[in-house]
Amino acid sequence: MRIRVAVAAVSGALALSVLTVPGAYAAGFADHRTDIAKVREAVRAASGKTPFTGSTGSDDEPYNLDLSFSNVKVNSGRPIVVGTTNRVSVPVTYSVKHAVSVDITADDFLLEVEIYRGPYDELGNVLFSDDAPSCTASSSTAATCKGTIDVYPQDELRNEDAGTWKAIGVAIAWNGVNPEDLDPDWSKVGSVYQDGLGTAKLQRYSKLTVNASPEPVTKGKTVTVTGLLSRANWDTGTYTGYTSQPVQLQFRKKTSDTYTTLKSVKSDSMGNLKTITTATVDGYFRYSFAGTATTPTVKATGDYVDVK
Repeated sequence: MRIRVAVAAVSGALALSVLTVPGAYAAGFADHRTDIAKVREAVRAASGKTPFTGSTGSDDEPYNLDLSFSNVKVNSGRPIVVGTTNRVSVPVTYSVKHAVSVDITADDFLLEVEIYRGPYDELGNVLFSDDAPSCTASSSTAATCKGTIDVYPQDELRNEDAGTWKAIGVAIAWNGVNPEDLDPDWSKVGSVYQDGLGTAKLQRYSKLTVNASPEPVTKGKTVTVTGLLSRANWDTGTYTGYTSQPVQLQFRKKTSDTYTTLKSVKSDSMGNLKTITTATVDGYFRYSFAGTATTPTVKATGDYVDVK
């Protein structure tokens, strides 16, 4: 259920209260993705205009809404790391300023920050929130908001989507217009699309294993250390080897908490890792991957070897 912040003037002061959006709103306006797509298409259809060129609200076009976004942070600036199956929901925070006439607490007002890849006005990949944000008014014309971006890898992502995405703010004032009508009066609908609000990095979840053998081993003898570096494959919904990547073989003594890098090993054409080293003292071997622009850092859990 969606929650909004209502602002009421009580004895000359602003009183904040939590307002549950009524059933009519939930039934008619709950689908962010459908509503935003409809307004975007209406703007695009108006004499070649895009969401970025805007309109005046004449000729059955949505008018420019007097609202702006600032201080946008997606996932607190951290990469969004996504696996193969589970939904990933990350926080988004931002501030808005608007004209007194713009009521962001209205039941049919839609507000959110999205991230997109490719040309936004050509309806490329866009990642949204499942729910409306929670906004707290600091004055009659300003508020701070908290929302989410929800990612469904099986439905929304391909491998090529890993990398940098752009943030854009979207606000739509329906003003009583029902988007489900066959011929809605778009001139009564206000919209704003504010680009250039920052970036977010989307990465493919990574895994790393290690196995050191034999166990136990005689001091001075050879230890063989194998492993596998893999990452989410959004095309197939599985984890596949990350090939030709430099990975560090590290070791820490049984009596220490600190790992030391022994050598660098490159993953093969299947993501496999294999190298040898000499047994000296009891301790833990692990592989450590520094990450890339599309794949996060990952460290294997250390594998203990008893040296006799």
